[in-house]
Amino acid sequence: MGYRNLQDCIADLERRGELIRIEQELDPRLEIGAVQRRVYRAGGPALLFTRPRGSRFPMLGNLFGTLERTRWLFRDALRGVETLVRAKIDPRELLKSPSAMLRAPLAARHLLPKRVRKAPILAHRTELEQLPQLVSWPRDGGAFITLPQVYSEDPFAPGWRHSNLGMYRVQISGNDYDPAEAGMHYQIHRGIAIHHRRALEAGQPLRVNVFVGGPPALSVAAVMPLPEGMPEIAFAGLLGGRRIDLTSAANGLPMPAEADFCLSGWLDPAVLKKEGPFGDHLGYYSLGHEFPVFRVETVHHRPDAIWPFTTVGRPPQEDTSFGAFIHELTGELIPEVLPGVHAVHAVDAAGVHPLLLAVGSERYTPYAEPGRPQELLTQANAILGQGQLSLAKYLLIANAGDNPPELHRIDDFLRFMLERVDWRRDLHFQTRTTIDTLDYSGRGLNRGSKLVVAAVGKPLRRLSAALPKNLRLPDGFSDPTLPLPGVLAVRAPAWAAPPHGNDPVLEQFCRRQEKLGMDEGIALVVLVDDPRFVARSLDDWLWTVFTRSDPAVDIDGLGADTLHKHWGCTGPLVIDARLKAHHAPPLEELPEVEKRVDELGGPGGPLHGIV
Repeated sequence: MGYRNLQDCIADLERRGELIRIEQELDPRLEIGAVQRRVYRAGGPALLFTRPRGSRFPMLGNLFGTLERTRWLFRDALRGVETLVRAKIDPRELLKSPSAMLRAPLAARHLLPKRVRKAPILAHRTELEQLPQLVSWPRDGGAFITLPQVYSEDPFAPGWRHSNLGMYRVQISGNDYDPAEAGMHYQIHRGIAIHHRRALEAGQPLRVNVFVGGPPALSVAAVMPLPEGMPEIAFAGLLGGRRIDLTSAANGLPMPAEADFCLSGWLDPAVLKKEGPFGDHLGYYSLGHEFPVFRVETVHHRPDAIWPFTTVGRPPQEDTSFGAFIHELTGELIPEVLPGVHAVHAVDAAGVHPLLLAVGSERYTPYAEPGRPQELLTQANAILGQGQLSLAKYLLIANAGDNPPELHRIDDFLRFMLERVDWRRDLHFQTRTTIDTLDYSGRGLNRGSKLVVAAVGKPLRRLSAALPKNLRLPDGFSDPTLPLPGVLAVRAPAWAAPPHGNDPVLEQFCRRQEKLGMDEGIALVVLVDDPRFVARSLDDWLWTVFTRSDPAVDIDGLGADTLHKHWGCTGPLVIDARLKAHHAPPLEELPEVEKRVDELGGPGGPLHGIV
C-alpha cells in the first residue's frame, strides 16, 4: 500500500539514502529556496531543513526532484492506475455505481474517501505568522505556500463528490494582508472558479480549505488534468494506493486526517487585494494584481507537522517532474479524449503553455494525398478547446502519415515542421483571445493571441546549416547566428517604445526584404536582444522565442500579404522575440545567496558532493 502520511514517506526515503537532513539554521527568505533549486539541478536527494529561521516547523524540499524518485513514491499503486487506463475504465462511472465498483480492479476501491473522527490533523492549531515564510525570489511580494492543495465544494451541491482540489498560489504575508488573511491566486481555467462564481452569484462567501503536506498523492492529484466530474480527492486515493481518510475542519469542510496543515476559512465575496509579484514557472515575475482574499479562521496542524515546499522559476524545475509523471499517467488517454490526435507535448523549456507540439491525422480524403492541412485544423481546434491544453499559445501540429519524429525530440520535430510549412497557407491566428495568466507577452492579464501552425506533405525546402553567403542586414541589426538549421537569429535594436507602444523595428526589418540576401534554406528569423544567448542551447532558444512573443503582434514576414482575411508570407517568417517594456522582468539569482549555497557544498558541508 502507499504512504499513509508524509512522515512515513520521509522515513522510507531516508532509509534508501534519498533524503538528507540539513541541521544548520537557514533562512526561508531566499536561502532555502536557492538550496532546493541547486540540489534539483544536480539531480540530488530530497531535503529536510530541520531549523528554518523563524519557524518551529521543519521544511521538506525536492521531494519530487527527479522523475525516478516520483515514480518510486507511487510504485505500489502505479500498476492499478495503469490497469484502469488501459482497460478504459472511467473512474467517474465507478463512483456513480457501487456494483460497477465491485466488478472493477481492486485498486479502484481506493477511490472512495473514508470519514473518520479521530485524526492527527485535529491535534493542534497555530497562526499564519508561525508557518515557514518561504520567499523564493528577491522581488517576491511576500511569503507563499508553493505546494498548496486548495479544496472547495459546489456551494449548492456540497460533499466531496462535487469538490475541486487544485494547486493555486497562496500568499500568506506581505503586501496589505492582515495577520489572518491570505491571497488566493487562481489562474484561468481552474476548477475553483466554478465554485467561486456560484457562491458570488448567491452573494455568499465560498468556504475553502488549504491542505499542506499529507500523503504525496494529494499534491500530485491537485495538479492532475482530470475530466470534469472526477474529484481529485478521489483520484488521490487511487494514486496513493489507499483510501483518503477525511475529517472535518473548523469551517465544516473535510480535510485529510493525515495532512500536516490545513488552513480553514473562506473567500471574501466583497474584497480583492493585491497579490504578488511572484517568481513563476515561465522564468519571470508574475506581477501584482487584484485577487480574492482568503480569510483564515483556523490553522490546524498535526503534532509532527512538516512543511513541504518547492520553488518555481525558469524550467526545468521540480514541477518539471510533476509534468513528466502526469504525462506518463495520462498520455495513453489522448486519442480517447481527442479523436485523431496521437500525441501532444507541452514543451517545458518554453514555459509549458507557450508552446505545444502535437501529432494528428489526415483522414478526410484517404483516396488522395493530403495537399493541405484539413483534419489537422479540426484537431487543432479540439486541442485548444480541451482543458489546460487550451492555454497553449503556439500550437505546432504535424500529420502522423508523414512520419514525424517523436515529440520529445524537439529539435527534430521543429526541423520536420520547418521543412514542410507553407507560410502562405499554414498559419492560423486567433488574434484576440485568452492566454495563460502568467504570460505577459500579450496585451494585458489573460489577454493575447494564439497561432496554429499545421503542416502536411513532403518537404518544401532544405534547411540551411550555414549563414547565407549574401546576407546583408539593415542598419542597426547585427550578429547573425544559426541556432538551429534553417533558423536565423539576429540582434535587433532594443525595444524603445512605451508598453504596448508602436515599435517599428519588426516592420523595418521585414520591409527591407529585397536587400537582405536570404536564401530559401532560411525558414524562420528571430529578432532577439542577444543572439549568442539563444544559440547557446535549444532550451535558451525555446525559452526566449516563445515566452517573449505575442503571435498577432510580434510576427511578420518577408513578402507578407492578406488574402480573404488570411495572413501569410512568402517567407521567411520573422518573430520579434525581444524583451519588451510590457513584459515582466526575468528572474535572477542573487550572488550573495548563491555564495552561501556554495559554502554548504564545500568540504564538511551538508551538500558536499551534491552541488
